[in-house]
Amino acid sequence: MRAFHRMWADLEEVGLDGSTGGYRRFAWTRTDHDLREWFAGECAARGLDVTTDRVGNQWAWWGDPDAAVAAGEPGVVVGSHLDSVVDGGAFDGPLGVVSGLAAIDALRERGVVPRRPVGLVSFVDEEGARFGTTCAGSRVVTGSLSADRARALRDATGTTMAEAISRFGGRPDDLGRDDEALARVGAFVELHVEQGRVLDVLGRPVGVGSDIWPHGRWRIDVPGMANHAGTTALDEREDAMLGLAAAVIAARQAAQERGCLATVGKVDVAPGGVNAIPSSVTCWLDARGPEASSVRDVVDDVRDVVAEFDALVTEEWWDAATSFDDGLTRRIADLLDDAPLIATGAGHDAGVMAGAGVPTAMVFVRNPTGVSHSPDEWATTDDCLAGVAALTAVVDDLVGDCAA
Repeated sequence: MRAFHRMWADLEEVGLDGSTGGYRRFAWTRTDHDLREWFAGECAARGLDVTTDRVGNQWAWWGDPDAAVAAGEPGVVVGSHLDSVVDGGAFDGPLGVVSGLAAIDALRERGVVPRRPVGLVSFVDEEGARFGTTCAGSRVVTGSLSADRARALRDATGTTMAEAISRFGGRPDDLGRDDEALARVGAFVELHVEQGRVLDVLGRPVGVGSDIWPHGRWRIDVPGMANHAGTTALDEREDAMLGLAAAVIAARQAAQERGCLATVGKVDVAPGGVNAIPSSVTCWLDARGPEASSVRDVVDDVRDVVAEFDALVTEEWWDAATSFDDGLTRRIADLLDDAPLIATGAGHDAGVMAGAGVPTAMVFVRNPTGVSHSPDEWATTDDCLAGVAALTAVVDDLVGDCAA
């Protein structure tokens, strides 16, 4: 597994912020360009044919995917993403891409000649850290995010996604569902570091995803009136920050009561002065849970509370519960010595692909810290290699009998 260690070392410094110890790998930036070049280079070194779909997701192929489609046996694809949240960890995303390359290496070293082509995908902008929409690459290619909406998304500087794509040589006019790319995928298996501690508690290095909880994001706009912090009496204030405080507390209480998770992790305050009463506050509520009705109830509870402050609650997106392909999931769990099945509240490109009708499964690698979206995210080398071995076995099984 020397190649695995080398690839991991190659990525270690890309996008690393030395002041925080976290990664800042955002879509359509210089760092993203470097990551795309790294992926293309690793694939070229293995003789894999690399194509780019209409939004910029990179697909590498061992074998001819179009011939396989014509024969009625589209390929088996593995992979994940290389971008990160703000100050994210090293494993979320890259572990799946590096493991996919390492699995191809392992199969070739054993003399495997796949009956079906093997694909490796690196999805663009999975985290949504720059433009605020998660899994943008997989959503656009499957058509669940429209091209017009994607092009119009803006980052914190006001740059649209269309402008960002253009600056790095892309063609934003090409954005849209890509049926040709999707037709090549007969099955998709995403390996990912676990974003919790289920496997650690169970003492297992590898697990298999069963489903993704329903989850969504809501924007809350609270109006107020700017005024002087040192001269305005408390009972004369229209302080938008009070609405924010009420929203945060209400979300926490409602989530606890209903067995869900709710987070307010991003806030914009205007005018943003230490000595100025806020004229407006915008925050974003992330809510997730095992039942869609319970998640909706959390949001309704928050909406009722902030109505006192004349706040507007707007749904920005909603993902229904996603179950992975049952037959594929059970086949993989059996193959991996009855690996435990894990439900997750985290969104993934695999969930988007499953929602688009692609037979999809997930393999999780143990995270002993249980921490993710943070520099403290972790997986041991042994567990990472166990993940590679698991993914290798899965691909070997799915591509059919091999010939030496």
